[in-house]
Amino acid sequence: MAINLQKGQTIDLRKNDRGENVYDLSKVTIGLGWDVRKQGGFFGKLFSKEAEYDLDAVAFLLDGNGKVANLGKTVQTNEGRQIALYQGDVVFFNSMQHPSGNIWLTGDNRTGAGDGDDEQIIVKLDQLDESYQKILFLVTIYQGKQNNQHFGMIENAFIRAVDAKGKEITKYSLSGDASMNGKCAMVFAEAYRHNGDWKFRAIGEPHQTDNFIEILKQYAYSN
Repeated sequence: MAINLQKGQTIDLRKNDRGENVYDLSKVTIGLGWDVRKQGGFFGKLFSKEAEYDLDAVAFLLDGNGKVANLGKTVQTNEGRQIALYQGDVVFFNSMQHPSGNIWLTGDNRTGAGDGDDEQIIVKLDQLDESYQKILFLVTIYQGKQNNQHFGMIENAFIRAVDAKGKEITKYSLSGDASMNGKCAMVFAEAYRHNGDWKFRAIGEPHQTDNFIEILKQYAYSN
């Protein structure tokens, strides 16, 4: 049975609550989901579950110092648009697969409509290089400030880990309230190495910014 985490709680990803090795970490799905809080009247239609309310999942791969060692490169697309952080240790909508091939983002859900995971990050934890000691999982609201959208408007938000055989290992649920008004980003959870295995910790730390790069600055090596 999956463990429902509370904020700050940590579990072993490979073992169940009896300490038995039961989960297959050869491929772990980190699923994120959310609903937009329904409101009555005209504004309820504006912010219905089907309205475009674009939350983006992001992963930072951190080294033993808790830093992102490779910030990738800047490339130019065929349309002439420049993309930064490409093929580095940040997995996001413009660089959906890590160069190692061991962690990738499956796609972008722009509404939160439907049941189950709205976005997924897949990680082959057993194959991830030892230089990566921690993975931080974030969610940001695209243009949240511009559109006056924030986590106070979101309910039934969650992050969960599912093993290679489809077994749900753990889930951390979080619903928006007044304390999250104006918060457009969330550090949801982290997976980290400990004594040769992987732990998962629920964080639930909100930020005002809607740009994950502002959070990334905390994890980048200074020049």
